[in-house]
Amino acid sequence: MQKKTFVAVAVGLGLISLSACGSGGSTSSADSKTVTLVSHDSWAVSKNVLQDFEKRSGYKVRVLKDGDAGQAVNKAILTKDNPQGDVFFGVDNTLLSRALDNGLFQPYEPKGGDLVLPQYRVDQDKHRVTPIDTGDICVNYDKAYFSEHKLTPPQSFADLAKPQYKNLLVTENAATSSPGLGFLLGSAARFGDHGWQDYWKKLKANGVKVVDGWEQAYYQEFSGSSEGRKAGGDRPLAVSYASSPPAEVIYAKKRPSTAPTGVSYGTCFRQTEYAGLLSNAKNTKGGKAFLDFLLTKEFQDDMPLNMFVYPVRKAAQVPPEFAQYGPQAKHPETMAPGRIAANRDQWVKSWTSLVLK
Repeated sequence: MQKKTFVAVAVGLGLISLSACGSGGSTSSADSKTVTLVSHDSWAVSKNVLQDFEKRSGYKVRVLKDGDAGQAVNKAILTKDNPQGDVFFGVDNTLLSRALDNGLFQPYEPKGGDLVLPQYRVDQDKHRVTPIDTGDICVNYDKAYFSEHKLTPPQSFADLAKPQYKNLLVTENAATSSPGLGFLLGSAARFGDHGWQDYWKKLKANGVKVVDGWEQAYYQEFSGSSEGRKAGGDRPLAVSYASSPPAEVIYAKKRPSTAPTGVSYGTCFRQTEYAGLLSNAKNTKGGKAFLDFLLTKEFQDDMPLNMFVYPVRKAAQVPPEFAQYGPQAKHPETMAPGRIAANRDQWVKSWTSLVLK
């Protein structure tokens, strides 16, 4: 399941460290047959699918998992003149403009790009990034809690501020968490450039709890997740993903007939993740081959049950568990990249002053 939190990186290059997995040796070399992927910690692919790419292409894939999404993006920007790899995966639409404005990627249009569903395509004039997956950031609810308390789960952003849901919601810090930022952007899309602030004043008065990141919110505070129940979590509402209920079913020791958690679909914000060829990549040829691979049907079909996201390629297969327990939102909130770029930093600053102080 996606675990994408980020922190503002204000450290010198000498303090940056990367965790690595995969083959040893240098991180990237034009005269080697190694292609290096830099990603957030949620990167995952089936072993046989990756081995098939390596066999067909002749490249060995090295993966550098560099923390949570925003942290990885910021570090990649800091090291762009001497990048740690060839391809970066995991920048999403909430932070895309930051990556593009800082020249993180060089142009490349991968094979299969014409098969990406039109609604996910961006940067079509320069092709600096390629859409890879999509998902919805949404409030999840603990079905058992609402059944026991004979309370209807909230269905919309506005519902969350109602008295009957006081002290029930936990969300992530918009300044330190990708889903937290997505939830803030969703509220701005719903209530407008100024209305979102009044909305958050109501949420604060209604007892919303803010924690640093998704893992803490979902695995410690949320009473509906298996880990949250073990940890004694007492918040039956949590900002997570529409794909979280399928994960609860699939990873259960004994698969239940129904998911223990549900999704409040009126609270969803559409998130899309991208990959790109890093500027100054040492192995550009290998990087291009790997980007081609990310759009193959083999990878796109494999991706949902590894990273619990939806594919963006036309006719890619979606697991039946997704349709049954966590379908995509029919009408999620969205926001144009330009609007995010123009407002994100100021909104986060205002949100921090309003909600955390």
